[in-house]
Amino acid sequence: MNMIEALLGNQAGGIVEQLGQQFGLDESQTSSALTALLPALAAGFQRNASSQSGLDSLVGALSGGQHGQYLDDIQNLGRPETVDDGNGILGHVFGSKQVSREVAQRASAQSGVGADILKRMLPIVATVVMGAMAKRQFGGASTQAGLGPQVGPQSGGGGLLDMLAPMLDADRDGSMVNDVIGMIGKFMGGR
Repeated sequence: MNMIEALLGNQAGGIVEQLGQQFGLDESQTSSALTALLPALAAGFQRNASSQSGLDSLVGALSGGQHGQYLDDIQNLGRPETVDDGNGILGHVFGSKQVSREVAQRASAQSGVGADILKRMLPIVATVVMGAMAKRQFGGASTQAGLGPQVGPQSGGGGLLDMLAPMLDADRDGSMVNDVIGMIGKFMGGR
């Protein structure tokens, strides 16, 4: 569960438990599902944030949305509004429902959890990722007085995209470039 803990910190266990209850999965199945879904989401966020306009849009969504609520009260993950919000996030991250379906299919093959469950889980996981990024960027000392969040490569260890690194370095070789290229090819190839 280290990829999940890297993203969610001390809230990882509660979120895994909440999602497990919501989708009828045990802790191991839920962790496998998250471990299979998170890299695809991270690759989508990374791809979108690779351009200045995409990065500006992501920062705007993080600062203007109420995404932190999903981590403040994990009971929010069970609300219909969460799924609506998550589907909106997925539309921006993946661009089409077909890519989301493909992500669920591939994650199913990797995790052993049914693709139908993963399709329903994916928008909720997207809100969790946005919530984690919002909390990391705006929940404390991650903003400098009047200068906004530290989001780009210039921000060093505290940047928005730095938090995606554990999910993007799938082969744990210290470089996420080859992993991102591979994931984008797999998950975004049909666009």
